Amino acid sequence: MSQRLRIALQKSGRLADKSLELVESAGLRVVKGANELLYRIENAPIDVLRVRDDDIPTFVADGVADFGIVGLNVLAERSSEGERAPEEVMRLGFGRCALKIAAPESFRYEGPHSLDGVRIATSYPGVLRRFLDEHGVGAEIVKMRGAVEVAPRLKLSQVVCDLVSTGATLEANGLAAVETVLESEAVLIRGRRALDPELQRNAESFVDRVGGVVASRGAKYVMMNAPRSALPQISAILPGAGAPTVTPLAGRDDAVAVHAVCQESVFWETLERLKGAGASAILVLPIEKMM
Repeated sequence: MSQRLRIALQKSGRLADKSLELVESAGLRVVKGANELLYRIENAPIDVLRVRDDDIPTFVADGVADFGIVGLNVLAERSSEGERAPEEVMRLGFGRCALKIAAPESFRYEGPHSLDGVRIATSYPGVLRRFLDEHGVGAEIVKMRGAVEVAPRLKLSQVVCDLVSTGATLEANGLAAVETVLESEAVLIRGRRALDPELQRNAESFVDRVGGVVASRGAKYVMMNAPRSALPQISAILPGAGAPTVTPLAGRDDAVAVHAVCQESVFWETLERLKGAGASAILVLPIEKMM
């Protein structure tokens, strides 16, 4: 009996739904178990472990899980603690946020040196310490598990270092972001067991599928007819595209059909520029799957 691949996903929180959606978008049919801790994949030898986000790097590093989806902020904090960290395989493009220094309006911030001798409350002491050390700042770090934004009001610190998505929570507590410490998003991580020969084929298939889902999100397939002489200009206009596929049109030596995968947004203005360059019969199609 072959070994089953194990993937650790966040059980609840801001990445939970999107992580499970990504697995399902990769063509893996998730069957929920009797409890919420273990799901099975119906069409592949894969199990899904649903755990706390802080535990995912530990599960993957220690071989309890082979892959995990976690915020880069969580992975960076584990790495900063000097513990063995899993390998980062790819960025996944969702769950974007930033770890930021935030201060009350009365605090005069003129760069990292303004934090010298200041008390900073945070749930990410390792990442913050690395940032402070890089800038030669001798601030005091106050470690908190949650509700970091209330620290200045409680006189626990003068400023905070916290995750920011919209900034609404900071604003509600009279704080404003003044410095970015880390840009974060969801990442796929891999442990050493995923490289074992017994698991390798299944692991590579999983990575390829996830990569295909990530690459196809927002990508468009663009087709058009164009004068052969306009190819250099059209190639320069196509957003986020590599070399397009060019085929001759029947009965036309001076015109070609151009097909391209665009990794960036294709706006109406893009179509107008293509038309201005001589393109015609322009079609923009969504991409469901790509590998």
